[in-house]
Amino acid sequence: MLSRTASELYWMARYLERAESIARVLDVTNKLSMMPIRDGGDRDLQVPLDLTGTGQLYAAAYPELTMANLVSFFALDSRNHSSIYSCLQMGWGNAHAVRGSLSSEVWESINATWIEMKLIRRQGIGSVGADAFFDWVKERSHLFRGAMFGTLLRSDAMCFIRLGTLLERADGTARLLGVKNALMDSDGDPVREYYRMDTLLRAVSAREAYHSIYKQQLSRETIAELMILRNEIPRSLLACVGDMVQQLEQIGGNSANQPRRLAHTLHAELRFSSMKDLSRIGLNDWLDAFLGQVSGIAESIHHTYLEAQ
Repeated sequence: MLSRTASELYWMARYLERAESIARVLDVTNKLSMMPIRDGGDRDLQVPLDLTGTGQLYAAAYPELTMANLVSFFALDSRNHSSIYSCLQMGWGNAHAVRGSLSSEVWESINATWIEMKLIRRQGIGSVGADAFFDWVKERSHLFRGAMFGTLLRSDAMCFIRLGTLLERADGTARLLGVKNALMDSDGDPVREYYRMDTLLRAVSAREAYHSIYKQQLSRETIAELMILRNEIPRSLLACVGDMVQQLEQIGGNSANQPRRLAHTLHAELRFSSMKDLSRIGLNDWLDAFLGQVSGIAESIHHTYLEAQ
């Protein structure tokens, strides 16, 4: 496969996954914003900005931090490269460039999503409502993945799409866990802590899975274990890295030792670690190190496969 084609497929998947992740974070932030605000209660509204590093851009464009402004900034604002609109636009552009490598069903799912997104932007979020909009983004992402798994050849094209999805998902899950953990460290309110834990699980669609596995009240330690070390959860860090290893092995290639080595090393660390090991390091420090390793894998994939040789 040409490196340019691989790059378009990889980034198409990353942008589409990023759009869904932003929708999930906005959804749970919106729910938390409905709680009574105490001193410093608006820190939950800061979460999407902290996750995407867009605080300065937001401050330059909007006079105050409100949920309505956040929805506008992260849903429809083309100035924000992390907005859902921008992610879908870039994902569509990548898909359009490699239509020949996609099945007609995959292309139609992406194209229809982009057409509907432009219509929603013209009419405004108020035309559908914030909750319905977040659900729509998630449903369109599910439709894309369903079409991909159901119709795409099990070839290198599928592998690069999966790699983009998994890298973006692992990065997003780790960042979300880190930001939420830092918030709970700095706020001793047990009520807000409970709702932060609950919405954290909702953000990764793991609320039902948590109660099925642990059968106990929410705790920070078990939630961290679920999101990091439980392979049964599709968005856990262990599951994402394990699937990355499989995709890299399937692609293979004589020059592919570096990304495979990095991915296998990280996977082994996750497989044979426990929450006690992570606690000794400190969860926030461990998550920072994990993000650095994921970034290293992404950079290695770029140099190995996505640059013109």
